[in-house]
Amino acid sequence: MNSRTSDIQTAKETTRHSRTLRPGVLVLWALLALIAFCGFVALGTWQVHRLHWKHDLIARVTQRIHAPAVPAPGRSQWAGINEHDDAYRRVMLHGVFLNQDETFVQATTALGPGFWVLTPLRRDDGSYVLVNRGFVSPAHRDPATRGALAPQGEVTVTGLLRVTEPGGAFLRKNNSANDRWFSRDVQAIADKLGLSPIAPYFVDQQASAGASAVNPMQPPSVWPVPGLTVVHFRDSHLSYAITWYILALMVAAASFYVVRIELRQRRRRADHQAGRKP
Repeated sequence: MNSRTSDIQTAKETTRHSRTLRPGVLVLWALLALIAFCGFVALGTWQVHRLHWKHDLIARVTQRIHAPAVPAPGRSQWAGINEHDDAYRRVMLHGVFLNQDETFVQATTALGPGFWVLTPLRRDDGSYVLVNRGFVSPAHRDPATRGALAPQGEVTVTGLLRVTEPGGAFLRKNNSANDRWFSRDVQAIADKLGLSPIAPYFVDQQASAGASAVNPMQPPSVWPVPGLTVVHFRDSHLSYAITWYILALMVAAASFYVVRIELRQRRRRADHQAGRKP
């Protein structure tokens, strides 16, 4: 009986000391761990580069917003307009509003849901620029309900240059035929209105100097309300980079742990087979 018990115990010890990964499995596991580690490090490094790019973008936009207004780009400069070099530049332009051709683009602001009022402005050279004159609530879409007449004759507009927004919004496509707009798609709106030539940008009109801040609890008496452009850039790249690097460290730590256990098991197995007590 004692001999049988000893044999069973010896078999259990042999089984316990032989629990090691097969070479093929070990190589495959190491390869997957290496790929995961390199991938996480690459993603973290990419987010660091994005972080520097985003901070540079924020600095550029901040400088443009507070810089003195410059003349809006003319027809000879339209081909070079792009997001990187021109977005949010403070500009001014002269011309006459075509108030009968207002276009309403759905929007949500601090004043709630409503519409941006995009009005074509005809410049002295015969070209057109869409001007976002501001926000109106659904109750003030009709010009007769806005508390003031639309600008007449020659006007000077100061605002932020914005690059066209083609197509529509997320999961909502512009419908030109039904005059339903979810983004400020300059060319599509110009085609709908028959305006040509049209600048490849629009201008968010700024509030006049000394205008009081918008108070959602106290609706304005005059519509549309300009100066509601929100300049905000999501900046989560640092947290993303840290997350990817932590995942890379976790893979490295797990790999170290597995290798350590594997070496220990192999050493115990070798000692057992040599007849030495581990």
